[in-house]
Amino acid sequence: MTHDQPVNRDGRPLRLRLGVNVDHVATVRNARGGLHPDPVRAALLAAASGADGITAHLREDRRHISDDDIQRLMGELEIPLNLEMAATSEMVTIALRHRPHAVCLVPEKRQERTTEGGLDVAGGHNHLTPVVRTLCDAGIRVSLFIEAEQHQLEAAAAMGAPVVELHTGSYCEAAPGPQRDRLLARLQRAAAAAARLGLECHAGHGLGFDTVKPIAAIAELMELNIGHFLVGEAIFVGFAEAIQHMRVLMDEARSQVSAP
Repeated sequence: MTHDQPVNRDGRPLRLRLGVNVDHVATVRNARGGLHPDPVRAALLAAASGADGITAHLREDRRHISDDDIQRLMGELEIPLNLEMAATSEMVTIALRHRPHAVCLVPEKRQERTTEGGLDVAGGHNHLTPVVRTLCDAGIRVSLFIEAEQHQLEAAAAMGAPVVELHTGSYCEAAPGPQRDRLLARLQRAAAAAARLGLECHAGHGLGFDTVKPIAAIAELMELNIGHFLVGEAIFVGFAEAIQHMRVLMDEARSQVSAP
């Protein structure tokens, strides 16, 4: 992905990329069966509405995104696809077959409703390192979805992953006040630490209109991935308008990042 846009004094783009996750368009489709609503159509609409990339999580149980969805997304998208997946041999094979722009490795449990936390990169070094190496060798940009913890960042850097995505779920779930402020400060410190380690830093999970601006204002972040909130908001205002409003909020927050 190119960055022909203004940069700050550290060389980072002032415009924060927005990745739109279309998983829960597929969730609605699968609740009834059939073909509608189509997550690929949603992805194309997101691209036309200001998204810089599309994220889709192909779960082992295929509860929302399907293999056919991934094939169609790869064939029809003109913006990058970020394939979220567990670090299993089946998923690695699928990633190598399709060669998406990026793969984000996430923890996955069959009983969870959504991803509940970050990947234990430090504890899973022996398992994860060959997966990261295989995907990187295939020209796929690998991201690790982690908690905002120094030892996880250091483990990600040690295994050669170029990107980390910080889990923002706890921050988003906290009520406004001291606890949320502490969690925001933790994310700020982690993003700064990631930059020092040479990692590109993204963030996502649970972000909405009322929580995105403080995250978007973190100078070291390069990309936010947002899905469930946008799909839910689309019921009331439409998908394009929800994405466009999120883009405005991100740009407003990013304008606080000092330019050279």
